[in-house]
Amino acid sequence: MTFSMGTQFFRRIMPRYEQDETINFAKADHIEMTAHTENGSAGMNHSAPDAANGHLPTSYESGVTLVKSPSSSGAPVRKYISAWDAGWNITNAIQGMFLVALPYAVLHGGYWSLFFLLFAAAVTCYTGLLLVDCLYDVDPFTGEKIRVRETYVDIAREVWGARFAARIVYTAQFIELIMTCILYLVLCGDLMDSTFQTSFPLKSWTIICCFFVLPCAFLINLKAVSRLSFGCTVAHIIINVVILGYCLTKANNWQWKEVDYRINIHDFPVSLGIVIFSYTSHIFLPTLEGSMSNRDDFKTMMYWTHGAAGFFKMLFAYLCYLVWGRDTSDVITDNLTSEGFKGFVNIFLVIKALLSFPLPYYAAIELLERAFFLGKPTTIFPSCFASDGYLHVWALFLRSLPIVFTLVLAIYIPHFGVLMGLIGSFTGTMLSFVWPCWFHLKIKWHVTTWYYKILHFCIILTGAACGSIGLIYSIEALLLAYKNGDV
Repeated sequence: MTFSMGTQFFRRIMPRYEQDETINFAKADHIEMTAHTENGSAGMNHSAPDAANGHLPTSYESGVTLVKSPSSSGAPVRKYISAWDAGWNITNAIQGMFLVALPYAVLHGGYWSLFFLLFAAAVTCYTGLLLVDCLYDVDPFTGEKIRVRETYVDIAREVWGARFAARIVYTAQFIELIMTCILYLVLCGDLMDSTFQTSFPLKSWTIICCFFVLPCAFLINLKAVSRLSFGCTVAHIIINVVILGYCLTKANNWQWKEVDYRINIHDFPVSLGIVIFSYTSHIFLPTLEGSMSNRDDFKTMMYWTHGAAGFFKMLFAYLCYLVWGRDTSDVITDNLTSEGFKGFVNIFLVIKALLSFPLPYYAAIELLERAFFLGKPTTIFPSCFASDGYLHVWALFLRSLPIVFTLVLAIYIPHFGVLMGLIGSFTGTMLSFVWPCWFHLKIKWHVTTWYYKILHFCIILTGAACGSIGLIYSIEALLLAYKNGDV
């Protein structure tokens, strides 16, 4: 299944990638060659991607495994995903639980926050395409586009060198992913505690929610993660329809005058961090694009997911703020007065959070396995997978440790909105704004036109400035919360 909808608007603002669509994929890039070799299928006459359109053969497009025999190298058998599967995962990442904090961003940023919701959607879509473009080189003789890099770290290694890149980018990615998992558990605990007002302490609800994500330790491919992300999208649509419908019923009492045209310089950087954090999907992009059965659909998928995200986030944040105005909480469901209605929404939000958890967790586990568990002599530890393609028992135990780690930190976590702004200002701006443009300039300098170079520099400076200011004010807000005993 492919995306066939028109993308003229996006192509006007991103013309460079329109030109790249005429460059064919190589017949066998690094990913396919690696998959064939690891699965013992080099001599089985598997066809390579079609040079004319980038399609994989029929067996790939069906989403089944490349071969029926287990992996002889102790690696999981690769499954390819469709553009829709990739779209569910991106939607999960950028339309996630952090939607409930966006009205809180309008509280401190007014109309500027609404503008930045659209601006961030356009910029992160653009930088996401830049990042994926860095995975490819063009053969000077054939003009074919060859995938010579596989991960975000591979791109950084090309620019910074192996040792420096591994430390910096691995650390930033892991912090981003683990903090995202922590925030999901924090939000689940908060929502359950506010829904069922019993003698159960907040920590107990967080622990209970953690049990539901323990099966994530068994995840070994993106196909299963995509199905969970689809369920998350369904829950997201239900929540949007219910809350926006409630806001429309309060139209007579909308507080139009409460939305500021001015920027509160003290609080706005935290709001900007929240906005940026809600669009951080770049960690997943290389893996998703490399796992797609038809990579030509990647650009279209990015256009539609980010365009829809920008519109619905702005609409949701604006209407919710018009209803509650200055009383808007950092989690919007705390403003609901009807206990029955609030409980209904909170339950769906908990379901959505639990279904959102697998994607960042899977990416974090993949980072750890690439760094430490590919097998000797590549890494210091053996592979987590046995020769039959299944996980070792000890590997399941190790995969459970990050979940327990997120639980421990979630129990002692500070305010949801402030922490979200802190992480967004730090790792979010680096991974989604600064580094993709920086890396693209270094790798593609000689084939990038001057006006795109200027645009890249502007995004780098904007991201660095916003990130630095947001980081300072978020730390100040955390220290104030600690001083007041709220942490």
